[in-house]
Amino acid sequence: MKNLFNVSLLCLIIFSLSCMNKPVSASASATPDPVDIGGKTWKLTELYGQPIQLKDPKRNPYLTLNMSDMRYEGNGGCNGLSGTFEIKPDLMRIKFNPGISTMMACDDLDIEKQFTKALLATDNYSVKGNILTLNRARMAPLAKFVLQNQDSK
Repeated sequence: MKNLFNVSLLCLIIFSLSCMNKPVSASASATPDPVDIGGKTWKLTELYGQPIQLKDPKRNPYLTLNMSDMRYEGNGGCNGLSGTFEIKPDLMRIKFNPGISTMMACDDLDIEKQFTKALLATDNYSVKGNILTLNRARMAPLAKFVLQNQDSK
């Protein structure tokens, strides 16, 4: 009888231990917390690792992401642009789909073309403080933005 009691107690302890939550591994806790990049205006500062040199600094390219309808909008420096995007914030993945743009000419059209090319090549992003970086794979950043002060917009 005593053996049956000991076996039952042992089974109960093993069952209880198996139901407990397992501790989070160090690699799982190293995953960055997703940062909400939507609903903010991001001002372009760099393309392909180089600071942008605008002929008309008043027309700085920018980007805004609307998370409710998964649309992006902004300005490339000359023309307005908009389209749809897909995002997985927990994985820091983003994909910009080709969109539409106005077609006016201006002095900074080359920067606008590079900006659009960078958007379409992007497959992930990172955020550090008020800096948003759009990337492709593990290559150097395609585009870098700074959070636009809402008062100076």
